[in-house]
Amino acid sequence: MNQANTFGNRPRARDLGIEIGVLAPGQWNAITDVAGVRVGHSTIIQGKGVLVPNEGPVRTGVTAILPHTGDLFLEKVTGAVVQINGFGEVTNSQQIDEMGTLEGPLMITNTMNVPRVADAVIDWAFEHNAAQGVSTWGISPVVAETSDSYLNDIRGRHVTKSHVFEAIDSARDGIVTEGAVGGGTGMICYEFKGGIGTSSRVLPDELGHYTVGVLVQSNFGSRRKLRVDGVPVGRELLAYDERLARDSQGSVIVVIATDAPMSSRQLKRLGLRAAFGLARTGTQGGNTSGDFAIAFSTTRNRPHHSTAHTLMLEQIVEDTQLINALFDAVVEATEEAVLNSLFKAETMIGRDNHTVHALPIAETVEIMNRHGRPQVHLP
Repeated sequence: MNQANTFGNRPRARDLGIEIGVLAPGQWNAITDVAGVRVGHSTIIQGKGVLVPNEGPVRTGVTAILPHTGDLFLEKVTGAVVQINGFGEVTNSQQIDEMGTLEGPLMITNTMNVPRVADAVIDWAFEHNAAQGVSTWGISPVVAETSDSYLNDIRGRHVTKSHVFEAIDSARDGIVTEGAVGGGTGMICYEFKGGIGTSSRVLPDELGHYTVGVLVQSNFGSRRKLRVDGVPVGRELLAYDERLARDSQGSVIVVIATDAPMSSRQLKRLGLRAAFGLARTGTQGGNTSGDFAIAFSTTRNRPHHSTAHTLMLEQIVEDTQLINALFDAVVEATEEAVLNSLFKAETMIGRDNHTVHALPIAETVEIMNRHGRPQVHLP
């Protein structure tokens, strides 16, 4: 059952007057501000109490990001995968690195469900394209993961084919549901409840008016290091709950979409800048942190059936001012996406009654005010 819209009305960062960076966000301040991009979730919350391996409690799910509204296999998008810290997995990243394209929906789930989600994506793709595996090759699924084992019966691998189909088929543009939903259901960020967060930035007209959107699945960070727009909020919240969830090392998945016609090499440069946005929230990337950025351009598609020996695709000129503005956009949107994943997530009780509290809004506002941010306010 998709429970993506059953959570409360906690504010996003900007609802509190927290404005990250200098560039303007798009209409939805979400990855869906990049035209054609859609996001869908399937959220699984079942059971409570003591862990019974393979049975529950279940606090998990899967999230799908679709780069455009057409056939994602026949109209591949230019893409790149960046390994910030490699203690994790993005399936078929070697093919993406070699060919410079993505050829399906991007999926994010928990660590142990990666093979099952990839298998279900193949089933979904075969249902939508009868030629795959018959007269041409089949899809190479892109599935990324972070671990939800503190709250979830991860051994049970509860994400099934029906959940994967639901996430893909329910994908929509516009407002993106954030917090403890989809792949982010059981995730923890800075020892508070984390999960899915998103944000976007739009470049000024003189720089092409390009849009950069970011979606994160946040599952990383130590509370004492959390910074909100530069303010050491986490350090002042150490006593908020003495039963800290854990000193979390990682991980995080950052998905970056843009309508700027960027080559795979340029997208890799863009993806590397996500690390700076993560760092601005207070992480250095732990030893066992799986930190990856997956970037794609929606306006640099490559047809699956191309008769040209060399396919000439438009790409931006690496004008210093333009490329720096795109880098700024990624850094700002990544930082704000992480904060939105924190602000939107609700307190969750999971396996063995493990409790991960939501970031306390009123206390955070008071801390921001005390550190010279009077514009920050309760909604």
